[in-house]
Amino acid sequence: MVKDLVLDRNTGKNEEKKQVKWYKKITQFEEFGILIALIVICAIIAIANPIFLSFGNIMNVLMQISLVSIMAVGAAFVIITGGIDLSVGSSLTLGGVLAATFYSLGFNPWIALFLAVLMGSFVGAMNGLLIVKLNINPFITTMAMASVIKGLAYLITGGMPLSFNTEINFLGGGTFFSIPVPVIIMLIIILFGHVLLTKTIFGKYVFAVGGNEKSAKLSGVDVHLTKIKVYSLLGALGALAGVITACNLRIADTAAGNGREMDVIAAVVIGGASLSGGKGSIKGVLIGAAIMGVIRNGFVLLRLSSYLQLISIGAVIVIAVAIDQLRKKK
Repeated sequence: MVKDLVLDRNTGKNEEKKQVKWYKKITQFEEFGILIALIVICAIIAIANPIFLSFGNIMNVLMQISLVSIMAVGAAFVIITGGIDLSVGSSLTLGGVLAATFYSLGFNPWIALFLAVLMGSFVGAMNGLLIVKLNINPFITTMAMASVIKGLAYLITGGMPLSFNTEINFLGGGTFFSIPVPVIIMLIIILFGHVLLTKTIFGKYVFAVGGNEKSAKLSGVDVHLTKIKVYSLLGALGALAGVITACNLRIADTAAGNGREMDVIAAVVIGGASLSGGKGSIKGVLIGAAIMGVIRNGFVLLRLSSYLQLISIGAVIVIAVAIDQLRKKK
């Protein structure tokens, strides 16, 4: 009888320990706070309009955030190193324009896509090179580069949209088992970014550079090369997003990337990355982009003013940055 009581007590204690461990694992999940925020926002919108939870609407939200998420993966690497890139929207524009231009010159559309992404990577590397070699502020460098890229896109097109009706248009408008292809590409890029950031030496270097650049140098990290690589990665993903946009619209438009850089940076910041570097995750990027997409979709479903979208998303960004500052003080 005594043995049975002891066993019951031990079993109860073990179960309590398991529950505590489970709770700690959930609450210590780095993106726990923003994930709860996303769930709460989704619940409120779903109660107000049940259509929100329909498969078609969910796919619509994922489609809307796909391009931002793809670029935000690259932006996360840049921001974690303590940098910023305001030229990613222009990289999107250039990617579409270059792909359409190469195709019009007789290149296979897959080759045109590859060359456009390669050029985007080169432009991103130039951003990084200017920042590390000339020691120019990333904000100024990338803002100037955005103007250069946009001017180049206008020069190539003469300000007119270029046709891009090819065999790879499914990349922008196709579906696979009812899932939009851009959403599938987004998930692949997110998985790639997560593995690169958390499972490789390069990812460790990225965090080291953002955490403490001087210490990283003393530890043998090539800080300059790491920064060039992250800007190059963002340039490539920006160009890829541009090609996907051109595939969806069947034209390459010089206005395609207007304002996208703010959405990209917002997704990374809302996702928990610190603008001063050293902190961030790819999972957070997806959640941050989802929060913006869900808010926008909710405003449409609830027939609220589009102006309120701008106010609400701006408020979310301010709150995210404020939380980051409070964390630093603690």
